[in-house]
Amino acid sequence: MGIPFAVRSQQNIQFTQYIFNSMSINPAYTGYKEEWFGQLGLRSQWVGLDGAPQTGLLSVDGILDAVNKRHGLGVQLTADELGPQSASSAYVNYAFRLRLDEADTQRLSFGIGAGVTQYGLDGAMLDPVSPGDPSVPPGNINSFVPDVRFGVYYYRPGWYAGVSVMDLLSGDQSNNIFRWDNTTTDNIRRRRHIYLMGGALINLSEGTRLRPSLLVKEDFKGPTSLDVNAMFVFGDRFWIGGGWRTGVTVFRKDYERVTGSALRKQNSVSAITQLYVTPALRIGYSYDYILSQLSSVQNGSHEVTLGITFGRKDQRLLSPRFF
Repeated sequence: MGIPFAVRSQQNIQFTQYIFNSMSINPAYTGYKEEWFGQLGLRSQWVGLDGAPQTGLLSVDGILDAVNKRHGLGVQLTADELGPQSASSAYVNYAFRLRLDEADTQRLSFGIGAGVTQYGLDGAMLDPVSPGDPSVPPGNINSFVPDVRFGVYYYRPGWYAGVSVMDLLSGDQSNNIFRWDNTTTDNIRRRRHIYLMGGALINLSEGTRLRPSLLVKEDFKGPTSLDVNAMFVFGDRFWIGGGWRTGVTVFRKDYERVTGSALRKQNSVSAITQLYVTPALRIGYSYDYILSQLSSVQNGSHEVTLGITFGRKDQRLLSPRFF
């Protein structure tokens, strides 16, 4: 008798520090900083739990026309492992940035991203009750799936808002189906996601600002996810704050109709900080404390980011971007 084996879909990777660089959740954000910017992010989730998610992200984006600043271009590489599952992605993002006022304090961007994800499943990491169980792949199997994403992003000095749709092709059932015998097909394809994002910048005093923000993530299958964050910014160099991630009820989902109950909504609270070591170099760190029943079997989630601005010094901004 074999082990139960069903891998139907997986959630999109979400970094706690998306608030410092939102290109990973909205391609229209590409080029927002109006200078070439590279970021490395490493996330270790549920530390101490065997097979817990490990994620790496490398991105570079900037503007192609330094004068009019209408065209943003970015590249994003992601690697994610969760037990026997893996997903490695490469995306190219483009944003067309409309200037809305004479002083160039407002822009409306339309972004599109295209790329490919390699999904993997390592059968050697699974432990069936019966050796040779046909419901378990005999080794490492892979599948390549192309995908696209689209977003809209608006900003002005005091606030921003955006909406994006990710993994537009992932709903096609012909994509990313693993087949290792004549009868078995299983799927770790990601679900389509919609992201709604918004935030503001409030001047509290000279040299002190407050940056509240929120993010809503919806995949139409599981609980709707809400992130609420607030960061204090001191001297435009040191950021410190926190966040709260929870589930919210927008409409009744299929799993609630079947089980007659909702999943536990509280997810985690986070402590977040970022420091500009130099005008061109920033380091960020965040810690997520899990509020669910997983809290007793793991030690939270750690995330580190390293960001660097590069290019010609005479084209760099004199002050940092806050969104």
